[in-house]
Amino acid sequence: MTVRRLLALPLLGLLLSGCGIRATQVPTDFGAAPSRVPCSLAGPDVATQSSQGVPVQVFLLCGASLVTVDRTVRVPDGTPDARRRVIVAQGLLDQLAASPSAAERSAGYTTYVPGGLNVSGPAPKDPEDTLRLNTPPSRLTSYALAQLVCTLSDSAATEGDGSVILAGPAPDTPRRYACTDDVRNRPGSAEPPSSEVLGKS
Repeated sequence: MTVRRLLALPLLGLLLSGCGIRATQVPTDFGAAPSRVPCSLAGPDVATQSSQGVPVQVFLLCGASLVTVDRTVRVPDGTPDARRRVIVAQGLLDQLAASPSAAERSAGYTTYVPGGLNVSGPAPKDPEDTLRLNTPPSRLTSYALAQLVCTLSDSAATEGDGSVILAGPAPDTPRRYACTDDVRNRPGSAEPPSSEVLGKS
């Protein structure tokens, strides 16, 4: 009887060891994997292709970050540079405020930029690349401001250095806003960093 017990002990140890996987008290059922929004279009958007004009990109919200989509802005031939900047900026605002196409909506794109935003050039004492809105930037939601700053700072409406000088109606003080990685990745919580800009003396 004692011999049988001694012979059974190694066999029992072998069975417990199994395939080398140890038992654990930590639960391993974490549920289904979280679903992800594609944030990519199946093909070129027909609505965007049918428009004639200067090709531009605007930032829309998809998931929790900003993503670029292609658009076009109409600019008359022979427009002076100063006027061209304002026309491009207004076109970008209009594109941001427009509802995404059906294909974009199905892919998860949305926009927080309100309609009715208008832009004009600098006031007499502003830096020459200032864009003045009919609504102070501080009154926009963090999502809308992030879309606006990232779109304008990467366009022909600005100097192309990743920033844009914005202000509301005079005498609102112009501020230089930057589009950073944090702003693009977390537009709801990371507001575009800004600094006050000195005007012309």
